[in-house]
Amino acid sequence: MRLGRAKALERINKQSLIERTIDCLSIVSKALLVVTSQEQFRLVAAARLKGKVIVDIYPGKGALGGIYTGLASADSFYSLVVGCDMPFLNRDLLCYLIDLAPNFDVVVPRIDDMLEPLHAVYSRDCLAPIKELIDKDRLGVSQLFNLVKTRYVGKDEIAKFDPRCLSFFNINTLDDLRKAKDLIGQKEQCLTVRKDEF
Repeated sequence: MRLGRAKALERINKQSLIERTIDCLSIVSKALLVVTSQEQFRLVAAARLKGKVIVDIYPGKGALGGIYTGLASADSFYSLVVGCDMPFLNRDLLCYLIDLAPNFDVVVPRIDDMLEPLHAVYSRDCLAPIKELIDKDRLGVSQLFNLVKTRYVGKDEIAKFDPRCLSFFNINTLDDLRKAKDLIGQKEQCLTVRKDEF
C-alpha cells in the first residue's frame, strides 16, 4: 500500500526523510535545490530546510520534469540528483559518481538490469534532450541515457562503497518505512556495541 502523503516529511527517528537527504548532501555540495510540486510547495517550504525550494517547471511529467527543473535552476554545470525518499545515501558513493562526471552527460548506477536515475549525476547538456522527451511525452528517464554520453556504474564499483546497495533503498509504502526504521535501529545497535567494546 502506497503512503499516500508527503513522504519527504515522513520521520525516521527525529529527522524527516528530506532532512536526512539534505544532511548527507550538504557535505557533498553547498548549493542545494529541493524540487517539489506546486501542491506540496507550502508544506515543504514550511519545513525550513537548508537549501532552496523550487516548484517543478513541468508538473505531471514525473521524475524527468523534476530533473529538468533542477538542472535549469542550478548554477553549476553538473548536478547530483537524488530522490528525497532514500534514507541510506552513501557519501563516498555519491562523491565517486561526481568524480566520474567529467567527460560524461550522465553518470548513473546500474545493478544488473536496474538503473537508478534518481541517484545520478547529470550535466546541463541534458536539458535539450530532456525537453525534447517531455515535449513528446516520453517520460521514462532511462530513454535519456541513449541520447547523451552516459557512464554506467556497475554493481562491482558500487560494492566498494555500499556492499548491501542500501543507497538505492527508497520508501514508497508503510512497509518500506518500517523496514527503514528497523535498518536504522540495527545500525545504531551495532554502533553502540562497538563503542562498548572500547
